[in-house]
Amino acid sequence: MKVFALCLLAFLAVPAHAVELKGEFTQGGLVFGKAVTGEKVALDGKVLQVSPNGDFVFGFGRDAPPTATLRIERRGGAVEERTLKVGKRQYRIQRIDGLPKRMVTPPPEVLARIKRENASIAKVRAKDSAMVHYRGSWARPAPGKVTGVYGSQRILNGEPRRPHFGIDFAAPVGTPVVAPAGGIVVLAHTDMYYTGGTLILDHGHGLTSAFLHLSSLSVKQGDVVKRGQRIGAIGATGRATGPHLDWRINWFDRRVDPAFLLAEEDRK
Repeated sequence: MKVFALCLLAFLAVPAHAVELKGEFTQGGLVFGKAVTGEKVALDGKVLQVSPNGDFVFGFGRDAPPTATLRIERRGGAVEERTLKVGKRQYRIQRIDGLPKRMVTPPPEVLARIKRENASIAKVRAKDSAMVHYRGSWARPAPGKVTGVYGSQRILNGEPRRPHFGIDFAAPVGTPVVAPAGGIVVLAHTDMYYTGGTLILDHGHGLTSAFLHLSSLSVKQGDVVKRGQRIGAIGATGRATGPHLDWRINWFDRRVDPAFLLAEEDRK
């Protein structure tokens, strides 16, 4: 009887399930989680939205620290904390010379415009919608050779600039661009100073895609799109040295690596 009681207590002390995590535990990585409805999940103090089916997502920035803390509060009040190890990455250095000076160092008269455009982008990236379009496989948004990768440091006309936060696909102007996953169009702008024709899709739970330097847009703000649907065409608008698509992924204000969402053969 005593042995049975000890066994029973040991069984009750073990959670009926464990939160599942799948993804890239590295700088720029994206992690998809599965919990039970009613549980609360937080990453480094930030409460994450959990869908009715238990889905949640989070990401690590380009220069994320070596550890992060995931806190799970179960429905009965028990709390579990996990220390997640975040791998460190090495990034490429890229030099681009010959750009017009006004595109490297914007003239004072356009600074107000740039500030307005950045504010509109920040606003849509701050949304925490309940959609879970990020689930499932992702498609390559455009054909073409990969000419720029996430995290690389660009030196423009000899001046170090912010790191590159997307993946570039070089292809002729007019090449179709498709939605890599379903979502809703939350920003559609034909002429932003830096990024030219710009689209942003909300995939849910703070995860957004941005498509930059487009020559044309096939959708408008508020449209719901499906994976593989045409949303625009490659261009060389804004600050661009040639026709290409710059595809970026954000988890709220954290910039993550889009390449991790693609099959290995689609990253080249």
